[in-house]
Amino acid sequence: IGFAVARGGSIVGEHSVSFCAEGETVTVSHAAGDRVMFARGAIAAALWVAGRTPGEYDMRDVLGQSARA
Repeated sequence: IGFAVARGGSIVGEHSVSFCAEGETVTVSHAAGDRVMFARGAIAAALWVAGRTPGEYDMRDVLGQSARA
């Protein structure tokens, strides 16, 4: 499996992941029109983590999707 990342220009938020095999490619894409949703996520994460025990968390924890006990 190969992996490549390309960033550039003034794109606010456009992400694509492609899985390539011999003779075929599957691509999943996401595009964000502005940075507002990124800011909302950052604020939600900051409010969620405030006052918690120091540790390692990720957005799955913030969104209640973590498999941690």
